Amino acid sequence: METLAEKIRRVTAEHVEIVDYDPAWPTRFEQEREHLLACMPEGLIVRIEHFGSTSVVGLAAKPIVDMVVEVADVEHARAVVPEILEPQGYDCFWRPSWGNDTPPWYTWCIRRDAKGLRTHHLHVGAPGFKARELRFRDLLRSRPDIAEAYGQLKARLAVEHTGDRVAYTEAKTAFIARVSGEDG
Repeated sequence: METLAEKIRRVTAEHVEIVDYDPAWPTRFEQEREHLLACMPEGLIVRIEHFGSTSVVGLAAKPIVDMVVEVADVEHARAVVPEILEPQGYDCFWRPSWGNDTPPWYTWCIRRDAKGLRTHHLHVGAPGFKARELRFRDLLRSRPDIAEAYGQLKARLAVEHTGDRVAYTEAKTAFIARVSGEDG
C-alpha cells in the first residue's frame, strides 16, 4: 500500500504541460459538477465553481479542470469526500491553503481518465476559502491583456519546471499577486 509521502511524491513529480484552450473544458466542468452533486450527501455542497485557466476562454492551460467545491461542513467533507471518491479512482489529500501548515485546510482531489492523465482538480472547503483564486479568474476573464501575459508566463514556466508541479505553481505566485494588487 502506498504511503502518504509516496503518494505526494508521485503526484507532485508529474509532467507539467500547457496546451491551447479547449472549448470542451466548460462541458467537462459541468459533467463533473453533476457527478459530484449526484454522489455527495445531500446538503453537503453549497456551491461549485469552475476556476483556474481552463475557466478562461482562449487561455492556454494545463488540461486539468479546476473546481472549487464549497461545503457546509469541512470536517464532514474531509471524511466523506475521500471515502466516496477514492474508490472511484481519485487521489484525495487533506492540505493547507497556504504554505506547509497555514489554514484553512481543505480536501484536494485529483480525477484521472482511463489513461491515468489528470482531468480535474477538486478543491473542497468552506465557503469563501478560494475567494482570491475566484477574483483572479474574474480578472483574467475581464482583461485579455493580463490573460495573454499570464499564458505566456505559464508556457515559459512549464518548460523551466516540466517535472516539478510545485515549483511551477510557486513560480506563478509573484505575477498573480502583482496583477491582483496583492503584492503590497
